[in-house]
Amino acid sequence: MTAVQLPGHQHPHTPAWSGRPQRHPWEIGLLVLVIMSSVVLYLIALAVVLSGHHSALWLSILFAPVLLFFGRGLMFGRQRVSGVKMSPTQFPDGYWLVVEAAQRFGLSEVPDAYVVLGNGKINAFASGHGFRRYVVVYSDLFEIGGQARDPEALAFVIGHEVGHIAAGHASYWRQLSELAMKIPFLGTTLSRSMEYTADNYGYAFRPAGAARAIGVLSAGKYLLRSVDFDGMADRATTETGFFVWLANMMASHPVNTWRAAALRNRAVAGSLFFRPTRAAQPPLQMPPPAMGAGHPAWTR
Repeated sequence: MTAVQLPGHQHPHTPAWSGRPQRHPWEIGLLVLVIMSSVVLYLIALAVVLSGHHSALWLSILFAPVLLFFGRGLMFGRQRVSGVKMSPTQFPDGYWLVVEAAQRFGLSEVPDAYVVLGNGKINAFASGHGFRRYVVVYSDLFEIGGQARDPEALAFVIGHEVGHIAAGHASYWRQLSELAMKIPFLGTTLSRSMEYTADNYGYAFRPAGAARAIGVLSAGKYLLRSVDFDGMADRATTETGFFVWLANMMASHPVNTWRAAALRNRAVAGSLFFRPTRAAQPPLQMPPPAMGAGHPAWTR
C-alpha cells in the first residue's frame, strides 16, 4: 500500500455523488448476531476439545485465528507472485481508479491492486493481510474497461471493492468475528447486507456504471450493453414464489433483479428478506458535483 497522492493524471468521467456512502441499515445488527454466535461456537469448541474430543471440526474452530491468519497471508502471497500488479505504467486506468476511490472514501493509503487470470469467470474481491489491503480483479471482468465496452462499469466494480475496504469488511478481526457465517441464512444475509453496502460505495463513486455492472453480472462482458437494466429492476417486484425467496436467502450476494432495484431506487435500502414492493422508480438524474466534492478535489 502507498500513501494517497494527487498525481496529475486526468480522466474525465461522470461526476460522483458527494457525501459519505451509507452502510446498509441491517449490517451492524446482523454482524452483532454473527459475532455473538461465533463466541458461543468458539466456547463450545473449547469445551469439547478440553473434554478430550479432538475431532477435526472442533479443532479447526479452536484454531480459527491461526488458520485465518495463514490463509489470508497465503492468499495475499499468491496475488503478489502470480497477479499482474496495477501501476501507473501497467493497467494504468485501473490503477488510477483505485487511487481515486481510495481518496474518495478517505483511505490513508492506496490498496494494492492486481489483475489475475479469469478464464471466463466474472469476479473481483477485496482482502488484506496484516496492515495491508488489496483489490483483485479477474482479467475477464477487467476487459469491460475497454473503450469498446463500458469503462464506467469497471469503475463501479472498483469502487465497490475499495468500498469493502473502506467499510472494514477486509480486516482480520472483522473476518475472525464472522466464524459463524456458515449458520444457514444468518451468514448469507449478513453477506448480502455487506454487498449492498459496497454497492452504495460503488454507486457513490460511479453512479453511471451501476446499470452496466448489473449487465455484466447478468449476461457477461460481451453482452452487458444488451441487458435492459430497468427490465431487470422491474422483475424484482414481479418474480414471486417460495423458491425465488429461497434462492435469495441462500445467496451470499443480492440476486441480480433485487440488486438492480436497489441501485435504481436510492430512496430505500436493498431488500434482504422479501422482494421489493415499492413501485419502481425512474433512474435518478445525475446531480451536479457539490462545491469542493467534484472530480478536481480528488483527481487522480
